[in-house]
Amino acid sequence: MASVDLTLEWSSEQEVREITTEFATKLEELLRLAGELEGVTAGEVALTFVDDEAIHELNKQYRGMDKPTDVLSFAMSEFGEDEIQINYEDEEEADIEEGEGSVSESFIEPLGDIIISVPRAIAQAEDYGHSVERELGFLFVHGFLHLIGYDHQSEEEEKIMFTKQEDILQKAGLIR
Repeated sequence: MASVDLTLEWSSEQEVREITTEFATKLEELLRLAGELEGVTAGEVALTFVDDEAIHELNKQYRGMDKPTDVLSFAMSEFGEDEIQINYEDEEEADIEEGEGSVSESFIEPLGDIIISVPRAIAQAEDYGHSVERELGFLFVHGFLHLIGYDHQSEEEEKIMFTKQEDILQKAGLIR
């Protein structure tokens, strides 16, 4: 099995008592499991925990939806026909020396950003009758799958995506 070198950088714009050191480790485990399942062996995911007001503004600005949501994903690899894709691995010029390592050695390709509304996650956990940690894990995995190209616009796409999410959560021990 190929080595998985996925990294998680997370921050919070509010006090989140649910994000303990143990839960941060669980998020890293979820990322590793999802990466292994999907053959994503390297990259960085930026995760930010916000309140409903912040996610409402982002949802309005980027999706044209004037309401809060539970999770947003902004993939770095979504290339439109007018965008230029930069392939760092094939460019020898990327090996410019910087300190002890080269740019190509120290560069971790960003997969994208995931933003989760903690108040919405807490409310949904209560509605679904499971832990806040399970709901946050679900939203994180959901966001990751969006980053790598999954969607749920059709019933078939939704079934595929939600089956994958449940499989990853079960493997990590985040059951309902």
